[in-house]
Amino acid sequence: GVVLCVAMMSISSLFYIIGGQWLVSKLWALVPISGYAPGLDAARFLVLPVLISVLAGIGSSARWYRTIFLEEISKDYVRTARAKGLGGRSVFTWHVLRNSAMATATILAVNLAFMVGGTVIIESIFAIPGIGSLIVKAIFDRDYPVIQGVTLVIGIIVLFTSLVTDVIYAALDPRVKLS
Repeated sequence: GVVLCVAMMSISSLFYIIGGQWLVSKLWALVPISGYAPGLDAARFLVLPVLISVLAGIGSSARWYRTIFLEEISKDYVRTARAKGLGGRSVFTWHVLRNSAMATATILAVNLAFMVGGTVIIESIFAIPGIGSLIVKAIFDRDYPVIQGVTLVIGIIVLFTSLVTDVIYAALDPRVKLS
């Protein structure tokens, strides 16, 4: 599993996009290669970009979560809980998951910020109208007010994500105080 995750991390997301378009769209003809349609037809056009985005992030996410959980499992309080006779499932649920939730929330917040930035590539290649394709068009047209507006919106999204993460920290750990 570790070797597979490292291999998945090593492959460029552009390779996932090109390979996905070739395999799923051209060879298997399950979904369109690119484009967009409004309404319920949008699902056909969004399946492949979402699938590729998830697949491209699985390797690094799995490695991060594995590292976090292995670090928590090796701590003294987990050994103490097992020595007291608690079962593996309850130790994992009540001790390991609870104490690794802060690091997991941090990684999810960072991934959400990267996902907003990653829409630029995905939307451009798959010809999906959105904030990513808007900023690419504005860059090519040298439309500076649009570039500034989109940058501001992305900054607000990242800032809001950081704020929500801080609130989640306070909910997960009572020692963290909201000021």
